[in-house]
Amino acid sequence: MKKGVSAFIFTALAAAMGSAFAAPAANAPSLTKEAKEASAKIYFERCAGCHGMLRKGATGKNLEPANTQKLGQGRLEKILTYGTEGGMPNFDDILSKDEIKNMATYIQQQPDVPPEWGMKEMKANWKVHVPVAERPTKQMNNINLQNVFSTTLRDSGEVALIDGDTKKIWGIVKTGYAVHISRTSASGRYVYVIGRDGRLDLIDMWFEKPTIVATLKAGLEARSVDTSKFKGWEDKYAIVGSYWPPQYTILDGMTLEPLKNVSTRGITVDGEYHQEPRVASIVSSLIKPEWVVTVKESGLVKLVDYSDVKNLKETTIETAKFLHDGGWDATKRYFLVAANASNKVVVVDTKEGKLAALVDTKPKPHPGRGANFVHPKFGPVWSTSHLGSDVISLIGTDPEKHPQYAWKVVAELKNHGSGSLFVKTHPKSNNLWADAPLMPEKDAAESVTVYSIDQLGNPDAKPEVINVAKMAGLPETKGVKRVVHAEYNEKGDEVWFSVWTGNKTEPSAIVVLDDKTRKFKTVIKDPKLVTPTGKFNIHNTQHDVY
Repeated sequence: MKKGVSAFIFTALAAAMGSAFAAPAANAPSLTKEAKEASAKIYFERCAGCHGMLRKGATGKNLEPANTQKLGQGRLEKILTYGTEGGMPNFDDILSKDEIKNMATYIQQQPDVPPEWGMKEMKANWKVHVPVAERPTKQMNNINLQNVFSTTLRDSGEVALIDGDTKKIWGIVKTGYAVHISRTSASGRYVYVIGRDGRLDLIDMWFEKPTIVATLKAGLEARSVDTSKFKGWEDKYAIVGSYWPPQYTILDGMTLEPLKNVSTRGITVDGEYHQEPRVASIVSSLIKPEWVVTVKESGLVKLVDYSDVKNLKETTIETAKFLHDGGWDATKRYFLVAANASNKVVVVDTKEGKLAALVDTKPKPHPGRGANFVHPKFGPVWSTSHLGSDVISLIGTDPEKHPQYAWKVVAELKNHGSGSLFVKTHPKSNNLWADAPLMPEKDAAESVTVYSIDQLGNPDAKPEVINVAKMAGLPETKGVKRVVHAEYNEKGDEVWFSVWTGNKTEPSAIVVLDDKTRKFKTVIKDPKLVTPTGKFNIHNTQHDVY
């Protein structure tokens, strides 16, 4: 994490809690002030996304003292060191032994409660760097913007805009810590990037070099952003969803001015009040002036009608906990999202505004945005990989022509490991790719599995496992080189993988494969390419191609 971001968070924490962290839980081992502050920083960076700021659990387990103290110091250290089969990575190649020891102690103490962050704080931290009237009226560069990749440089707090035609870094911009996603404007001109520290940046690609034209700090932790895309409303609004405080905020799409803030605290599908139901993912409908907003801990999906922001209308759909990432089916009518700790995929019919199905899957589905293709037997399917199981689940998505397969897991493809984060294909490709970066075994984390789509009905056909990390030609390091996040280029004939060392002091890379031959094409290496993770091709992101 950048020093400035860390300082901001803990200054805010101290102000909210009288310059002191939460009192230790009864029977909890003690930490020095310095060790506790360092552990709190690590927790925010590495753990809060799965376990929650208040440690109540979601994708990851509940880490409140009543649970962690039962495990004890020694067992907690082993779990942190070696990871678990449920999808938690090993930290022995990321943290030192002392840091692991202190983290095991820290999570036995009472969770620190962050301050609130409302409209007043947002407006005080909103800045338009370049007014709309002063921005270019035409593209001032010769870059093929449709084939640019907005690439997260996780631990440097930056985004690299990489020219997909030349494989060169076109520009690097300072953003928030660990940008979670990049989303494009309906026009394809702007890139919206949201960091896990709640900083949202609007990047204009019409300048000679990519330029941040507006910034907003939407909260202390965030994951999701999108724009209005329905015809007649293109980019009029943007929406950002926060993990802390749990809320979503509607913004002016061209300036990021905060217009309306809506809390997501409330009653879960189980009928219990929850104080930290975080906004997990957001997609923008093309058939209505609506956003689909998923609320993780509550298990609620909200269809937010932005046609009248002053008199905002929500359709609330009860589904299942704990909602995470998801994407559209091929028709863009149905939204499929993982309720990963419930081992389900939720299907929402956005045309009818209601739940279409709850699909049972193997443990902890984690699709990213999923992958759509036509199966030789089952017709159109959407697929997800899993954090907690070594399979790729295929779900039928055509209730009209293939009703016998609709909203069912019609097949499970064997992956080379669990701990998978992303599965990906392209309409022009015959390949389906899956990673497994959270596997503790080195060879598995470095590899991907690729399936021939036209052979999926053939019982004799076997998938191919490819060690992508070895293709990068990086020096040997103590850490595992985790291969993560397949992304296609604009034409659909290349697939890009990040080789993520997990440590900003060690070199990382992006490996490009020829999608048809599955052979190495090139590697992108640069000292400025610090811990690359997500890569978002502008064309594919703009048009929801996956």
